[in-house]
Amino acid sequence: AALSAKMSDTDSQQGEVAQDLSNSDVVTKYKAAAEICNKAITAVIEACKDGAKVVDVCNLGDNLINKEVAGIFSKKKFERGVAFPTCLSVNSVVGHYSPLADDATTLKNGDVVKIDLGVHIDGFVATQASTIVIQDGAAPVTGKTADAIQAARTAFDAALRLIRPGKHIADVAGPLNQIVEAYGCNLVEGVMSHEMKQFIIDGNKCVLNKPTPEHRVEDGEFEENEVYAIDIVVSTGDGKTKVQDEKQTTVYKRALDAAYNLKLKASRAVFSIINSKYPAMPFTMRALAESAEKDAKEPLGAAQLNLGLKECVAHGLLHAYPVLHEKTGEVVVQIKGTVLLMPNGSDLVTKAPVQAVTSEKKVEDKEILELLSQSIKKQKKKKDKAAA
Repeated sequence: AALSAKMSDTDSQQGEVAQDLSNSDVVTKYKAAAEICNKAITAVIEACKDGAKVVDVCNLGDNLINKEVAGIFSKKKFERGVAFPTCLSVNSVVGHYSPLADDATTLKNGDVVKIDLGVHIDGFVATQASTIVIQDGAAPVTGKTADAIQAARTAFDAALRLIRPGKHIADVAGPLNQIVEAYGCNLVEGVMSHEMKQFIIDGNKCVLNKPTPEHRVEDGEFEENEVYAIDIVVSTGDGKTKVQDEKQTTVYKRALDAAYNLKLKASRAVFSIINSKYPAMPFTMRALAESAEKDAKEPLGAAQLNLGLKECVAHGLLHAYPVLHEKTGEVVVQIKGTVLLMPNGSDLVTKAPVQAVTSEKKVEDKEILELLSQSIKKQKKKKDKAAA
């Protein structure tokens, strides 16, 4: 309620008002989304116990987000909801694992679980990911898993200091790779930290964590009032991923710039649901099936849904988020957070409970240690103090 009170009536005049951090209402929406994101990831972490069904935990995360967003800014008509569906990717699975309703996979002690989810209020997104090890008791995590977790945490802290106004995209990857190598790990190829804007979770301005000769991104300068999802994914293996089975893909997103006249009736029905329910944000096949049961003019069966999705993907109307795998036996760790590049410094609005880890390895490079010691807030200049 306190947050609602802060909102003015600028929503109705979107054309006239900047929809970035220079508008205090936008900042309020980001922070409201982050608060729910933090609550959701905390609840999901608590539910990750030996014997818990993965699909049940994913549903818990998504249901909590939908319930919480419905309870704020209730007089406002804008959209709100899941900005990235809750995914639980275990051990060598790199990401995007949010299984179908009948999936029986369970978590077990010793599993290294990456939890990834996101929330939006009026299209302003807070997204985060955290990695935990399922275990009884609170003993610190050790061994190569601890190395990978510490590598990811340290690289994330460095990225927070490198993704700052006036700094450059091209200067981020080098230190991140150096940090991760100090822990005997590798950054996973293909992972990007994207700028986010209203209803856009993957803006064109982005940092590629591990540039390769085949895969590079355009350089650019970070600017005040931008928002980034800093995404660090670390592997104890070589960081190369592959899709083992396309049938595992359950997360999709509408390709905003694509159009095609679908031939099949099932495809048109599926696409119509996507356009009304999930016009801009990623969704799971579970959520789509639920909407098809509730909201379609005629209920769609699983076979029709699959057929419809296939045609939509084939003609570029949807982006698929495939389930990627590292080599079996390797451990993959993810840390992601949402940072607002405010005029007074960076504001990391997402946070998750932190599990204790003990790694024997550490960063010893002087330049990187100097970088890590810097504040992410702007330092007040001496003469300001004198004037005060």
